[in-house]
Amino acid sequence: MAETKGKFDFAIDRGGTFTDVFARLPDGREKVLKLLSHDSQNYRDAPTEGIRRVLEEETGESFARDQPLDTSQIGWIRMGTTVATNALLERQGERTALLVTRGFRDLLHIGTQARPALFDLYVSIPTGESLEVWQELDLQRVEQDLRRVQSKGISSIAVLLLHSYTWAAHEKAVVSLAKRLGFTQVSLSSEVMPMVRAVPRGYTVCADAYLTPKIHLYLTEFSEGFKGGLKDVDVLFMQSDGGLTPMEQFCGSRAVLSGPAGGVVGYAVTCYGFMEKKPVIGFDMGGTSTDVSRYAGQYEHVFEATISGSRLFFRSGMFVVGPESAGAHPGPACYRKGGPLTFTDANLALGRLLPSFFPKIFGPGENEPLSTEETMKHFRTLTIEINQYLSTNQSSSSSAGEHHSEMSVEDVAMGFINVANEAMCRPIRALTQAKGHDTSEHVLACFGGAGGQHACAIARALGMKTVFIHKYSGVLSAYGLALADVVEEVQEPCSLKYEAGSFSDLDSRIKQLSQRCDQILCKRGFSSSQINIEVFLHLRYEGTDCALMITAAGHPSNAHSCMSGDFRTAFTKRYLKEFGFTITDRPIMVDDIRVRGSGKSGIRSKVQPKAEQKSPSPIKMTQCYFEDRYLDTSVYLWENLSCDHSIQGPAIIIDKNSTILVEPACVAHLTEDGDVCIDVGTGTQCVLGTELNAIQLSIFSHRFMSIAEQMGRVLQRTSISTNIKERLDFSCAVFGLYSSSAHIPCTGSFDVFQIKAAGGSMQEGDVILSNHPCAGGSHLPDLTVITPVFRDGMRVPVFFVASRGHHADIGGITPGSMPPHSTCLQQEGAVFTSFKLVTGGGISMVSVTEALMTPAQYPGCSGTRNLRDNLSDLRAQVAANQRGCQLVGELIASYGLEVVQAYMGYIQSNAELAVRDMLKDFARRRRQETSSLEVEAEDQMDDGTRIRLKVQIDEQGSAVFDFTGTGTEVWGNCNAPRAITLSALIYCLRCMVGQDIPLNQGCLAPVKVIIPPGSILQPSQNAAVVGGNVLTSQRVVDVIFKAFQVCAASQGCMNNISFGSEKSGYYETVAGGAGAGPTWNGRSGVHTHMTNTRITDPEILESRYPVILEQFSLLPGSGGAGLYRGGDGVIRKLRFRSPVVLSVLTERRSTQPYGLHGGKNGAPGLNLLHKTDGRVLNLGAKNTISLDPGVRQTVCFCILVNTFKSILAFLK
Repeated sequence: MAETKGKFDFAIDRGGTFTDVFARLPDGREKVLKLLSHDSQNYRDAPTEGIRRVLEEETGESFARDQPLDTSQIGWIRMGTTVATNALLERQGERTALLVTRGFRDLLHIGTQARPALFDLYVSIPTGESLEVWQELDLQRVEQDLRRVQSKGISSIAVLLLHSYTWAAHEKAVVSLAKRLGFTQVSLSSEVMPMVRAVPRGYTVCADAYLTPKIHLYLTEFSEGFKGGLKDVDVLFMQSDGGLTPMEQFCGSRAVLSGPAGGVVGYAVTCYGFMEKKPVIGFDMGGTSTDVSRYAGQYEHVFEATISGSRLFFRSGMFVVGPESAGAHPGPACYRKGGPLTFTDANLALGRLLPSFFPKIFGPGENEPLSTEETMKHFRTLTIEINQYLSTNQSSSSSAGEHHSEMSVEDVAMGFINVANEAMCRPIRALTQAKGHDTSEHVLACFGGAGGQHACAIARALGMKTVFIHKYSGVLSAYGLALADVVEEVQEPCSLKYEAGSFSDLDSRIKQLSQRCDQILCKRGFSSSQINIEVFLHLRYEGTDCALMITAAGHPSNAHSCMSGDFRTAFTKRYLKEFGFTITDRPIMVDDIRVRGSGKSGIRSKVQPKAEQKSPSPIKMTQCYFEDRYLDTSVYLWENLSCDHSIQGPAIIIDKNSTILVEPACVAHLTEDGDVCIDVGTGTQCVLGTELNAIQLSIFSHRFMSIAEQMGRVLQRTSISTNIKERLDFSCAVFGLYSSSAHIPCTGSFDVFQIKAAGGSMQEGDVILSNHPCAGGSHLPDLTVITPVFRDGMRVPVFFVASRGHHADIGGITPGSMPPHSTCLQQEGAVFTSFKLVTGGGISMVSVTEALMTPAQYPGCSGTRNLRDNLSDLRAQVAANQRGCQLVGELIASYGLEVVQAYMGYIQSNAELAVRDMLKDFARRRRQETSSLEVEAEDQMDDGTRIRLKVQIDEQGSAVFDFTGTGTEVWGNCNAPRAITLSALIYCLRCMVGQDIPLNQGCLAPVKVIIPPGSILQPSQNAAVVGGNVLTSQRVVDVIFKAFQVCAASQGCMNNISFGSEKSGYYETVAGGAGAGPTWNGRSGVHTHMTNTRITDPEILESRYPVILEQFSLLPGSGGAGLYRGGDGVIRKLRFRSPVVLSVLTERRSTQPYGLHGGKNGAPGLNLLHKTDGRVLNLGAKNTISLDPGVRQTVCFCILVNTFKSILAFLK
């Protein structure tokens, strides 16, 4: 099918800036072409123009641009396009209405309720089971609503009904009605993404309805450029899953990653096979962003991570790359359009880019070469600024007679390259190690215009031995289209257990789906020998939320499996690899069946370079800067090299689309297919001293953060509970520095108590468990596991690593261990001060089990109600710490203990410096506005307890935060341990700094904190504190921000709901509104400040727990009016289906979130209980009630309404 003899075949990637064309000519030759995607003065459509140019150049015939092209010489056309991506980014899709289950109109706005950037106050968010039908679809009401939508000129609708993934009848009724009314695009979630989880399914179906009309419009316009509208040409489009589909079936939801998917196919087919099936990391680096992906024999359904930003900054003593980008216009400084410095300029300044080999398309007239002069001018200015800063700020810390040499322009440029490389290593580590893979065991496949300049350095930093760069690396996405298969994929929900009794049903359904795929591909011209069928089962352990899409490839069927393969073995092996354990006593559930049919149609390159016996000759010699000196560097043209050539670094290999830097100690070889394969040597490592180096400061910052991130990924990967694995209610740290993986600021305060208390007595292999407030804990459900890091020959730990996770139950007076009315610590669950969880490498299961059951000895209390999950999650925390110890050990092995400890101190000093700069700036502005450098604020809890703050700021960058006047310790549980207050203060300081610095103790160095003992912010040792962490902490943040006039109050509460029985429990925190700021509206329906946990998807909640979620939506107008409005709160209604104990632990039910500068207050919250007899009761802010619906068939027993109405406006 792919080899159309005697005709031209085209594979085209239409990108945002450039369109890449790969052409297979009638005589078997290959041709590549790159042209601008938008050039309205010369042509209407870039892919059509690319085809026209190739036909003209190769046939000698003339084809007029304003006339449709003759298709008689065209065999096939394959395309990937950014039309959908651009429409999404530029908000140019079709106006679309969402038809959703009543009560969930704002579900997709709220989403998971987590905010994407923890410290950004301005929240910007991208946008087999048995079922009972309780209420039939009211089609008459739907028709009225659709007609109203239609009257507004909307012709595209997305339909999302809860549980439609398994019951699609109602959605299908809607599509029939909508088409009868004349809607031109109707997308059903049950067809677009037939999988459980309403939120991601809703996002997908909305994207489909929004983008598909634009896709169809483009396809129509593209077809009009050819005679006959391409009716006689096989036209296929790349989908985001790496498969090709006919043009008429191409839709918006599968088009968003169409271009990048072609690149993944390109390196998967070319590199994976050549490297003897060694796993490959794809590294696609353009001028403004970088995509990384992984391939190890099959395409993963989620494969990309993106690193954005190319601009260079020097901020508070640190070299910073991104996240801002220069874009295509004005572009880097060297483009001669007034742009800023980027890492393109850094490469140019170091001699790694040669302007003479670039086209003259720069400058205002787009007719000038790259400007080295403009780049160097910018770098000289920045270098002067850096040297002045270092001279001023490092002189005070220098030893007598010590002299800090000034940095050269080359030092600065090289520093930014090193920082950029380390930043790009982080997501690659995350992509591999998150799934249990060793990064160093991969090949780095590099493509895109800029990747070749960084590939050797990144591979070396990651321990990779090989870099592979395809001969068409500059147009690899287009070439990948030519290599791809035609794919037909079908999927349906299942909800069966994977066991012998279900195998016949599974086999029957798999057979039906396979036949559908086979029939469709046969109709497209494929023979049976060309068709490959792959079966996937979406599997999970019963009672867990983490499902994996599993293929049984390599695991043939047997007597204990279904006919399509041994999925049980495949699942358990992958689960063990990714999560580090299996759950042998739980059944395996099949959530979905997916069948993927592939029609093998990809071409294979027939063009091979000739071998030459003589050595390669450079076309010139140049000087390139590496680390600390210039080196003579040979320059080669790729087209002049043959397959037996080897090139010793340093060298530069150039073709018309990319530049490859072969670094010292690396050797490049040309393969038989003409690709470049680089053996990466270790090189010479510069010896780093303990004195401060601004470049290394930035690199160590990335390394420490990477350690905490990798610990967090291990914890998420190996945990079993919903709280940690799904809601991400955890944090990890390296002691001395809280380089936490930044999900929950409240868990960032790992106190030095444990180091002082146990550091001297701890041995290698010991692990401490703690949660007591006096030992740095927040509240008891947050269990902290602390592991010392030892070095050979040293008797005391050199570092500590820690992980803290919220456990759903650790005993106490109520299920969920979040009691609303606790009055002492013992009522809130098991207490650990410095408990030896592991001794000499052996975990103390008996002892920790006894400790977790200890609360049962107190009146009215129970031991933990979920021991199995407690123990599993504690093992996961130990595993996360072990990974942290390993990584810290590797860092010490690379640099030496003294250097690593020195830079941990420097990073804290840098945080101190950033906070001092912020305080100085605030003092300066405050002095201009008023003569006083004192600010103060006050707020109160619902019970009237005041939180009072007075801040005295010094113009030298220090401050005293004095909470004198704050109310006394309370009888209830809103007491906040000192550690919580300090965590809230660190969070606020980090937000006000506005720079990407690690959250660490250095932020508090310029600050003196006065908290009166015996107050609600420093209670006695056995005070109840469960509400202090989740309620009072939010109020402390509001008070600090009010004092500095940063933003209006947010919801001031985490809205805690828990319910359960003696056998199990469920806990969630519910979002509210974010406070408005001086230049922004507050975000509605989002978690704010001291928490950022996700909320359980409605379909998961209803399928796993005895509850019906009747409404989850915004409450319009509740946020408070003003020039900038506060974010609205939410309404959440729960109906319970079986007996449970329900607890609510909330605040701001009697007080209102305040506005600033004339902005109106937000509405207070309200918790209501609706009883079956019609009564509506106010539960108050904090309460525990037993709900017994009596007869199980009772449809409506109660509805819990948490109306979290928050947030205020901020008026200038």
